Amino acid sequence: MAETPINPLPLSLEINKLKKNFDRRTIFKDLNFSLSNRDSLAITGRNGSGKSTLIKILANVLVQTSGSVDFKIDNKPIERSEYYKYIGLVSPYLNLYDEFTGYENLHFVSRVRGIPAELISNELERVGLYDRRNDPVKIYSSGMKQRLKVAFAIMHQPRILLLDEPTSNLDAQGVEIIDRLCEEYKNQNILIIATNDEHERSLCEKEINLNPPNGKENH
Repeated sequence: MAETPINPLPLSLEINKLKKNFDRRTIFKDLNFSLSNRDSLAITGRNGSGKSTLIKILANVLVQTSGSVDFKIDNKPIERSEYYKYIGLVSPYLNLYDEFTGYENLHFVSRVRGIPAELISNELERVGLYDRRNDPVKIYSSGMKQRLKVAFAIMHQPRILLLDEPTSNLDAQGVEIIDRLCEEYKNQNILIIATNDEHERSLCEKEINLNPPNGKENH
């Protein structure tokens, strides 16, 4: 990944009275928080509390039932349909092309996004997969596939990085890669991690609990 600009444009993410229902079940409601450059947020809560659902809404994979998600760069609103240009997502439900090699997977994405192909080797090196770049993904371990997902997420140098349980299935080397990446994003951009893992929580400066005691939000 190319180096982050020294003076990136101002960045803001405002969540106001966010609510999500599935059929008659309310996953969460009245959710409010705001983030800007150099902010990092851990989204915590028991299984089923809506951590992954919230990440999907922020990534524009799902649409909220009510409330608003306002994303601005240099004080200019970004349309929801354009979020993919500025947001990187690492999540367990993302699928890779098993019949393609690691390199071919990233090459496909680079063509779709208009990213120079010469960046692919650099990203594979950063996630520790360069030596396995020509192996088909179907023979990758679960940890290697997780690393490849990270490469997908950072290729376009997103301003917001969304991580859903990012160190699951990773060995010590993989965890170090995630740690380093998170530190880089915290320096200039916005980092959001959905997790109940203590180490992953420690990577963030702020926290919001989707099932706090007495119904009070924890920021």
